[in-house]
Formats: sequence, C-alpha cells, structure tokens
Amino acid sequence: MTSETVVFRNGAYFDGTHLLEGQAVVFRQGNLSEITPADGTKIAGQQVDLNGDILCPGFVDLQVNGGGSVMFNDDPSVETIQRISQAHRKLGVASFLPTLITDTAAKTQQAIEAAIKAVDVGVPGVAGLHLEGPHLSLARKGAHDAALIRPMDEEDLTTLIAAASRLPCLKVTLAPEAVSERQVTSLAEAGILVSLGHSDADFATCQRYAAAGARCVTHLFNAMSQLGNREPGLVGAALANAGLSAGLIADSIHVHPEVMRAAWAAKTGPARIFLVSDAMAVAGTEDAEFNLEGRRITRTDGRLTLENGTLAGADLDLTTAVRILVKNAGVPLKDALSAATTYPAKLIGLAESSSKNLASMIRISADLESCEWANAAR
Repeated sequence: MTSETVVFRNGAYFDGTHLLEGQAVVFRQGNLSEITPADGTKIAGQQVDLNGDILCPGFVDLQVNGGGSVMFNDDPSVETIQRISQAHRKLGVASFLPTLITDTAAKTQQAIEAAIKAVDVGVPGVAGLHLEGPHLSLARKGAHDAALIRPMDEEDLTTLIAAASRLPCLKVTLAPEAVSERQVTSLAEAGILVSLGHSDADFATCQRYAAAGARCVTHLFNAMSQLGNREPGLVGAALANAGLSAGLIADSIHVHPEVMRAAWAAKTGPARIFLVSDAMAVAGTEDAEFNLEGRRITRTDGRLTLENGTLAGADLDLTTAVRILVKNAGVPLKDALSAATTYPAKLIGLAESSSKNLASMIRISADLESCEWANAAR
C-alpha cells in the first residue's frame, strides 16, 4: 500500500485494548489519523475492505527459540537472529525476544553479544533477549540438558547485570533452587525481567522470590510445581500473586483448554496471563524434524518431542494460540488479542504506539486461522 491515505472498512479494529466494530479506520502517511463511524461517508484514499477480518497490532512474543529451520542455540549470531526474525515476521510477529535455552557460559555470552548487535543494526522486531536457564531445577528440567544446569554464581550475576545495561530488555528464566533471593533482587534492580520457571519450589518460596523481584512465570503449568489441594506450588503463586505475569503456551498440548479457562478466571491482576509460542526451528517451515545440540526432535501432529517423548518447545504460532484461547477456552476475543499484543508489550516496556502505525498492523482472518501484514500489497 503506497497511498498516503488508507481507509479500512467492513471489519473490526483492535486498538490494543478495545475491539471496535462498524468503524472506518483511517491512516494518513502511515499513521493513524481518525476512527469514524462507517456510515457510508466517502473518505478519499485507498479503500481496503476487510471482509470481516480484524485489524490488529502485530504480535509480541517473549519466547522464541528458533524459526526458519534454525535454533538460536545452534549458532547465537546476528545472522541466526535475522533468519528467525524473517520466519516469525511472516507469522505476524512485530516484536520478539530471541531465546537461548540452557547452555554453557561461553554460549550465553555469545548470545548476549549477538542480541546486542542485532538491536544495534536494527534487525526487525528484536526487542532484547530471553535467557531460559541455565539456573534451573534438575527436577523440572524438561527438555533442557541436565549436564548444563547449574547454580548462579557471582560471575554469572555480573555478566547478566552488564548485559542488561546494553539491551532494551533482558528476560531471565530461573528457579529458586539455583538462585538466591539476594541475586534475584540484584537482577531486578538492574532492570532485568526475572521469570520463575523450571522449578519445583513450593508456594511460599515462590511468593518470597516474587517479593525479592521476580515479575513473571515462564510457560505456566509446564515444568513447574503444580497446583495441589494442600500445596499450591508455582502454578498457585502465579495465579494468586497480583504482581506475577505468566506466559502460556496455548496449543492444547502443553495445557488443556479447560485448564486455560480455569487459569484465566483465577488469575489475580493487575499482572496478566500472556501468550508465547515457545517456537523452535520448525516455525515458518514444513520441516519434519531438527536437532538441538545434537538431540533429535521430531514434529508430529503439532507436537515436538525428544526421542524419549519429552515435549521440546512448541509447534505454535500466535494466531493459532489466539484462536485456541477464544474457541476452546472461552476467552473473549479482545482479551485473547491483548494476551498476544498489549500484555507482553507492557511487561517488557514497549511503547504503546503499534496500533497507531500502519507498518506494525496485521490483518487477522475472521475465523482466526491466518494473518498477514496490513500494509501488504493486495
């Protein structure tokens, strides 16, 4: 779309909070100009008939391990981030955190430098970096390599604090079993988004770590102590603590839709549940398998597994996650869209401007089956 004025009609417009219908949405020179009742009044410019589709800000994904046939762990470089960015942009992702799964200290430093450079050179969509491990619990390691999981030492702490000063956002997933409350406080004071995950810690411990500075929980329900009748675990802490946001892999494989429904109703705010893809190398491809640090992972019927059957990330895009949240878990559409856009954006401090810029808007099909960039030639 090259016209200076573009008018969208006959669909819904999600402004980041509200879902507006029966409106004409006007962009002039790429910026939102006006929203006016679509009463048939002619507004000069290129006319776009949405045919019932939804005009929405691009997705924000805080857990992207790979895409375009590559994993960030395999080669933490700007070139790898560029390839992942290209794959996820085709899936409607406007901003994302390339995510390094538990690895060596040297690989972690390489990932930090790659993310810093990617931001500096303007790789589209890169909003910082997510380090998922290595300071996790062996009891809840999931697909992470047990040989690389270890407690946080002072050198690790220094490295992370230094990295945070050079990145727009640094998210770190850690477990109380491997990190002290003092270390969490130091990370939080440095501006790091501390997320509890891959942990078997009890409810009281998780609440203490939230008080120490943790503000997030990684992939709610997966690789963590569960909600029990006498011990609420990390799941219970995530739902009960008003200051803990929680990522959710809404693929109906990692979490059953009825569990999603219950969690959505139970979550105490203002912190919210938000959607993540936990995407791996197959994202944006037809690949049937890939390798993670020499371990074969297969793709079958939307499920990614190691050879022992352990889930290894997700075969998911955020359009699908929104659809499942709405159609299978009964979450209102505007809330599901917020969970893929506004909630994660606010959590990492992104400016609230994406709904006002045509270049950052996507068009989601009315059946929530697909999306494309709104400024794509039609």
